[in-house]
Amino acid sequence: MGIPIGVIIGLVAGAVIGFLIVYLTMRNLNKNKIDEINKKADLTLKEAELTAKRKIDEAETKAEKITATAEQKHDKIKQKKINEAKERYSKMKAEFESDKANHKVQLKEREMEVKAMEKELQSKKDKLRNDSENFENERVEMKTIKSNLEKQLKIVTKKKEELDAANEERIKVLENVSKLTEAEAKEQLLEAVRGKAETAALAIEKEAVSRAQANASKQAKKIVIQSIQRMCAEYTIENTVSVFNLESDDIKGQIIGREGRNIRALEAATGAEIVVDDTPEAIVISSFDPIRREICRLALKRLVADGRIHPTKIEEIVAKTKKQLTEQIIEIGERTVIDLDIHGLDPYLVKMVGRMRYRSSYGQNLLKHSIETAHLCAIMAAELGLSPKQAKMAKRAGLLHDIGKVAEEESELSHAILGMKLCEKHKEHAIVCNAVGAHHDEVEMNNILSPIVQACDAISGARPGARREILESYLERIGELEELAMGYDGVQKAYALQAGRELRVIVESEKVTDTYADDLSFMISQKIQDEMQYPGQVKVTVIREKRAVSFAR
Repeated sequence: MGIPIGVIIGLVAGAVIGFLIVYLTMRNLNKNKIDEINKKADLTLKEAELTAKRKIDEAETKAEKITATAEQKHDKIKQKKINEAKERYSKMKAEFESDKANHKVQLKEREMEVKAMEKELQSKKDKLRNDSENFENERVEMKTIKSNLEKQLKIVTKKKEELDAANEERIKVLENVSKLTEAEAKEQLLEAVRGKAETAALAIEKEAVSRAQANASKQAKKIVIQSIQRMCAEYTIENTVSVFNLESDDIKGQIIGREGRNIRALEAATGAEIVVDDTPEAIVISSFDPIRREICRLALKRLVADGRIHPTKIEEIVAKTKKQLTEQIIEIGERTVIDLDIHGLDPYLVKMVGRMRYRSSYGQNLLKHSIETAHLCAIMAAELGLSPKQAKMAKRAGLLHDIGKVAEEESELSHAILGMKLCEKHKEHAIVCNAVGAHHDEVEMNNILSPIVQACDAISGARPGARREILESYLERIGELEELAMGYDGVQKAYALQAGRELRVIVESEKVTDTYADDLSFMISQKIQDEMQYPGQVKVTVIREKRAVSFAR
């Protein structure tokens, strides 16, 4: 640290001034004056020295403060750089460890794959070796069989030659007697037999159908029990998403919330997944549980109407919605059992009946399907001559047959078995439990109500219009109907109408007579019945038009 230049200049200036004062005073004044001047000069010099010293001390203090501040800033920058270097080192070390671990996992997976491939290759080698041995044994066996067959073939060839010779002699004798060749006689015989056989076959078929229709009322019970139960539908497919419509896309931001807190709170409270994408004025609610989807939809509706969307409000609205929906489900179940005149049903099962309202099967509402099945079971039981008590029990089993589809607890059991266990748990009659568990043939039927429930379940699901029909299968069925009709001789055009429930066939009047038109409609209907699967019935109409055209010239 150096002394400031101003201070040095001040000192020099003070010294010079003092010297000049002393010098002039000594020349003009007497000795006393000189002493006073010397004293004053000394005082002036002392004051100048004190002033210079004070300024030097102040300059040194200021310089020390500046130096200390600089050293502090230097230490902070140094510490910051050290911390950054440590963080960079830790990050690079973590990345290295992660890459190392991933590399080890990949090596392990690759090693396992190689071992699996080696094992598979070894098994294939063993199988190939066994196949080679079996092939060799079969080759020796085939060689032996071939030699035996060759011997037998020589014997058969010799016998055939003898028979052909005898047959030719017999044919020559017959030709001389009938004056016809072998081919002509065969053709005439086949033509006569063919015409008679076709006419007889059609007559027999018509007679059989007429007899079956006459006896249909007597065999109805047997047909219902043994035939319709084969038409059971397979396990239903569920809708897993719901679309919630919005008045404007501005509401999407409120639903999402700051950093997504609102949508996370709503998903956590309802258990459903909410998808907010670019779809205009709509968001998607996704969940395999239809009750959760409905709770989420109703809660969203209330929140949007209220306008105050935040986590606390979301939890409050969801809780209220759950309570309200539970009460509504119980009310639906109670109203359903009252309408069906079913008494003594456990409250838990009543609640499960209400939950069916929010479940669908191929587009068919599960509650409506169960109610329809219950009515069909009661009607079929009455038609079979069962007692009123058994008819009511059949109605009860029809209502509960799909109760396992809406069970609250998760289970790997099928819905029929799960429904049977629920009915057993809540003290339902053993006959009802068996009917519920056996309607998909997973449990052996032990009473007359089980096949009735199975058949009515199939009727409710398979009747026309009850469930959605896949467009591809629908178009394929329509095409097959028209193609089947076009395969007959004399058919000009064929049109499938009324969603495939009527087939109109236009024939050529020159090739098809009125009598043959009746037979053609019968043959087409029988072929449809034998070769195709279709709901309900198909009406076949053959149209033959005779046009007489002439020109006046």
